[in-house]
Amino acid sequence: MNRAGETVSLGGRDARRQLLPVLGTEPVGPYTLVRLDRGRLDAGFPGQFFMLEAPGRVLPRPMSLCQAPDGELAFLLDPIGPGTRALCALEPGQSIHVLGPLGNGFDLSVERPLLVAGGIGIAPMPYLAHALGGAPALLGFRSDRHADAARLLPDAEVVVEPRLVTELLPEDPGDVLACGPEPMLDAVRARVPTAQLAWEAPMACGYGACYGCVVERDGRYVRLCIEGPVLQDAA
Repeated sequence: MNRAGETVSLGGRDARRQLLPVLGTEPVGPYTLVRLDRGRLDAGFPGQFFMLEAPGRVLPRPMSLCQAPDGELAFLLDPIGPGTRALCALEPGQSIHVLGPLGNGFDLSVERPLLVAGGIGIAPMPYLAHALGGAPALLGFRSDRHADAARLLPDAEVVVEPRLVTELLPEDPGDVLACGPEPMLDAVRARVPTAQLAWEAPMACGYGACYGCVVERDGRYVRLCIEGPVLQDAA
């Protein structure tokens, strides 16, 4: 495949797979921001994801878009496994295949958005905040070093364990858009049943073919790559 890529219809949506040059990487606390030339890929909607093909690994890794400056796609990664470590070790001039955008993102037609994130769940929030024209944010991290990532949302309210980010939720939180570990999302859902929640699950394809991301939600099974990753209960 050349760098022009090709557009394909996946799960009823158009996506593109393209070989993208690496522009650079930079540390953000324990995380790494990987910056790619955008090529002909569309940035999509906040909360959608892209499949990044890590060097030397068979399966790609699903990553939500963190920032989308002109001509770039930037992804915030936590180097916790061989695939993410390989992506974080990329150097300028290398290239990787990227497929996307995929899945369903956040509904931006909200009146009083409040962004809530835990840990690496901060990844889609800078792009989401930009798309909303700014929004208040609550962020929770496991340590002060992890909380360095809060600089990506400089006006956010931040807590570090043992305090929980859900402790910061106001009595009337408005329209909550959240991303983070499952226990945090469950806690947010209990407090704000209509919150938009970006869930995580292992994905091998990203477009519904492998059924690797099937999760149970309210007595039924859904493929997060098709019906999610952002899910919202009925009001």
